[in-house]
Amino acid sequence: MSDETPKIRIRGLHKRFGAKQVLDGVDLDVPRGTSLVVIGGSGSGKSVLLKCILGLIEPDAGTIEIDGKDILKQPRGERELTRARIGMLFQAGALFDSLPVWENVAFGLLARHKASRIDARTKANDFLQQVGLAASVGDLSPAELSGGMQKRVALARAIASQPEIMFFDEPTTGLDPIMGAAIDGLIVDCVKRLGSTAIAITHDMASARRIGDRAAMLLNGRIVWSGPAADLMDSHNTAVDQFTHGRREGPIQMELRR
Repeated sequence: MSDETPKIRIRGLHKRFGAKQVLDGVDLDVPRGTSLVVIGGSGSGKSVLLKCILGLIEPDAGTIEIDGKDILKQPRGERELTRARIGMLFQAGALFDSLPVWENVAFGLLARHKASRIDARTKANDFLQQVGLAASVGDLSPAELSGGMQKRVALARAIASQPEIMFFDEPTTGLDPIMGAAIDGLIVDCVKRLGSTAIAITHDMASARRIGDRAAMLLNGRIVWSGPAADLMDSHNTAVDQFTHGRREGPIQMELRR
């Protein structure tokens, strides 16, 4: 496998729900070790794109390659092994209310029988520490945590499997600007420490520039712009500029009026 082979390569990805064409030929490359931020309006298909890569949704057409292999053509067992290499931070955290924090963090280790409960607790303590939480937090229930602490626990769970690929779904939603910046910093640190390839979807432009090396915009089911995340606020693309600056008038509004 060539070093130039993208960690993730998507070509011609289509997904329709009834009359709604959500993905309409998405082409996207994510180089290994790169953090890519995908932006776009509500309902533009960002979450559907992630779920297709994760295997939670089956696309209608197209290819999704990881390390040069089309995962849509892999046998079920191989697909499961591929998915095990992916860590996910869900928008609302998606913690299990019935489990203490440490079991949430170690859930994947316990579910795949990769660790005893004693070892899993030790590992959970280590991952909690990596996201700035004391081991004692492990004994609490998710309901006893603030929103920022829940995000940290969810991040600890996402990195617990030492994933090669990490997905972040609106990581700063519901957080104040200071806590949002703190979570972004933790995400960047964790991704660099693991050497992972990452995709994040967000509406938060400050977060996008903190997390991303590169960025892409999804509009009308296709990628209409990609480039350095640092250029998001000055992309010279009318749709991207309208979105990032929050302007009412522009091509996105015209599309909504059709």
